[in-house]
Amino acid sequence: MNPVIENSTLQFLRELSRNNNREWFLENKEKYISANENVIVFVEKLIEEIAKFDEDIGKLDAKKSLFRIYRDVRFSKDKTPYKSNFGAGLGIGKGNKVSGYYLHIEPGKSFLAGGAYQPKSPVLKEIRKEISMNGAEFLEILKKDDFRNNFRGLSVEDKLVKVPQGFEKYDPMAEYLKLKSFVVIHPVADAELHSEKAIHHFSKIYQSIKPLNDFLDAPFSG
Repeated sequence: MNPVIENSTLQFLRELSRNNNREWFLENKEKYISANENVIVFVEKLIEEIAKFDEDIGKLDAKKSLFRIYRDVRFSKDKTPYKSNFGAGLGIGKGNKVSGYYLHIEPGKSFLAGGAYQPKSPVLKEIRKEISMNGAEFLEILKKDDFRNNFRGLSVEDKLVKVPQGFEKYDPMAEYLKLKSFVVIHPVADAELHSEKAIHHFSKIYQSIKPLNDFLDAPFSG
């Protein structure tokens, strides 16, 4: 039987969102520990499933893949000390990879994601070169049935107004070259997290991201 995200885990996050302060968190530390362990067990099984089509993911440690729940508030106007979600980055920035998979667990706002999020300038330039030179291959990935069934295309929230320096203004891939991130997102309902089919279903969605990840990693795999 596959693990699921328990109701109690989402309930902890709801309560944390309403009581985002150190006093409440310390008083409810046991709830956090329990929720965190639930997510780790879930991610362990998810890693095992993803490794069936992306073997590099099988080398990951689920605990180390989870992002800290403690927020860095040093340069933020928002001084709440904790995140109201659990997040796991799978494979992002490992070895020669600039892409990866991401799991976000938050009541009413959970999602699966993949691709390359805000890569550093030199990396971003190489990805753009790859898209410009191999536009047909890139578009073919975005047109695949399983990809289109799971995503509405690349997220376009993070992009330039003009084509970046070093590329032709009328490049056929101009709109993609303006992007600062190459990310796809699939929303997940709370009920899906509680389903014993979640691990299998999520891994299939991640599998549809792999061709995109392979394309994004290509300039760095030499």
